[in-house]
Amino acid sequence: MVPISVLDLSPIAEGGSAAQSFANSLDLARHAEAWGYRRFWLAEHHGMPGIASAATAVLIGHVAGGTSTIRVGAGGIMLPNHSPLVVAEQFGTLESLYPGRIDLGLGRAPGSDPVTARALRRNLASGADEFPQDVQELMDYFAGAPGAVTAVPGAGLEVPLWILGSSLYGAQVAAHFGLPYAFASHFAPAQMMQAIAVYRERYRPSTRHPKPYVMLGYNVFAADTDEEAALLATSMQQAFVNLRTGNPKRLPPPVPGYLESLSPPARALLDQVLACTAIGSRDAVARALREFVARTGADELMITSQVYDHAARLRSFEIASEVARAP
Repeated sequence: MVPISVLDLSPIAEGGSAAQSFANSLDLARHAEAWGYRRFWLAEHHGMPGIASAATAVLIGHVAGGTSTIRVGAGGIMLPNHSPLVVAEQFGTLESLYPGRIDLGLGRAPGSDPVTARALRRNLASGADEFPQDVQELMDYFAGAPGAVTAVPGAGLEVPLWILGSSLYGAQVAAHFGLPYAFASHFAPAQMMQAIAVYRERYRPSTRHPKPYVMLGYNVFAADTDEEAALLATSMQQAFVNLRTGNPKRLPPPVPGYLESLSPPARALLDQVLACTAIGSRDAVARALREFVARTGADELMITSQVYDHAARLRSFEIASEVARAP
């Protein structure tokens, strides 16, 4: 198996709070570190009742400060929402506090609905179309390029950059800059294979990254039995249907028979967006993960598991780690 990492949205469950979500995220990161996961990434989202990781850099500091060896990073920071200089300063600060352990994934979507995105914009002209220029500006700050404003801290620090994407656009940007590429196949798998091919075919080797490197998002709902895993997965299935029908909520508890209660269009939606998902006991998850890696040639997997109960969520990640370590 390839290396595996964790993608966490710090989910807020029904009946829970952001404070509890942050405590759960740190607890998960500590377990992931002990189980051999390579990275623990947090994603920037805004205005979503069930996601607490809006102030992503702050939460990265919380997790990095409570762990020792696992890499901690952003999966990702949405550049249309931020000045590249501010991002360089924030992640320069994190790298200075936790040297050699910070990753910076960059995305071009706002991570929110259009109204919230407008409220987030750093100015009226900022937007996704400026993403390549923003990436270059950020790289210049870290490089301490002549003529650029000096990012303090930031200039001269080697903070690994990644490009995130769910379409061919991000693949082309990552290939152009010679950066590793993380594809959001855990919720937008439609163009995955095409994006991987475009990235690898157009890759321009860079000093730090002479070869392309692909990390793919993958949902895992693992439990000691197939039946328990299927029940756990219904929380995320409900959350996706709620989000796509314009009614986002906190992560709901699992519901027996949920899939059977759905209309055909809703079921088709789930089948599409959650195509890159393993649900089941250890053997079922092992088969699914190995088939996925063989089919895609992924260099690394970013595992996400939106499970309502924290103890069950830990068990899901533990099973995935056991599968990854198995000979």
